[in-house]
Parts: sequence; structure tokens; C-alpha cells
Amino acid sequence: MKIKINKLDEELHMEAQNEEGGAIRMDGTRTIGGIEGGMSPMQLLLAGIGGCSTIDIIGILKKQKQDLQDISVEVDGDRQKTDTYSEFKTIHLNFILKGDLDPKKVERAINLSIDKYCSVSKALEKTSRITHSYTIQ
Repeated sequence: MKIKINKLDEELHMEAQNEEGGAIRMDGTRTIGGIEGGMSPMQLLLAGIGGCSTIDIIGILKKQKQDLQDISVEVDGDRQKTDTYSEFKTIHLNFILKGDLDPKKVERAINLSIDKYCSVSKALEKTSRITHSYTIQ
């Protein structure tokens, strides 16, 4: 896996691009000289766990022959400062699913993703307490 990051027109404004050509913009907050023209690196970590787990959940529910019509996830992270950096103390994912879904299968899919399959959650669980909830609409 390889990512290339290029500085754009502003001081901290950057674009990260993967080998397939997918791109995402990053930036710092105004307080450190950014223009807030993209996600911060810490926000990308939250987006990463949300995206990774959602991909897993969609695949698991499909294998379980569940009628998932839509899914979204809200990810909240609580940071704690150390002497030189910040890390996430807690991360909470709230999944909102739509469709004719069996709650037990949804719960199983979420647990399998967070506890077993999602590489991002496995990396972040070393320093963060990861919790989740869900609603079916």
C-alpha cells in the first residue's frame, strides 16, 4: 500500500492520493495556519474506522441475506493530550441502518467488524476504548 501526499496552494493544505488515483484533501485548523480545506489527520482516523467498519458490515449483512437499504455512521472521538501529541482516549461509532433487518444479525455484523475484521479498529484499539451503538429505521 502506498500513499503520496502533495502540498497544494496553501500553507498546510495537502492532497493524499492512493495508487488507484483516489484522492482526499487534508488541512490543519486555522489556529495552526490551515485554511480548513480538508480533514485533519486525526479526523481521517475517525473516517477510517467508520469507513472500514461500514464496508465490513455491508458485506456481512449481504452474506446474511439481510435487506439493507442504507447505512450511515456517526463517529465521535475523545482526545487526550500527552506531553507532545494527542491520541484518542475513546471512540464511539453510532450506526444508522435502514431496511428490513434482524437486530441480532445487525449486532453480530457490527461486533464481527469492530472486534475481528476492521484493520483500522484493530490498530486504534491499542490506545482507544472503542464502543458502538446502532439504530434500525
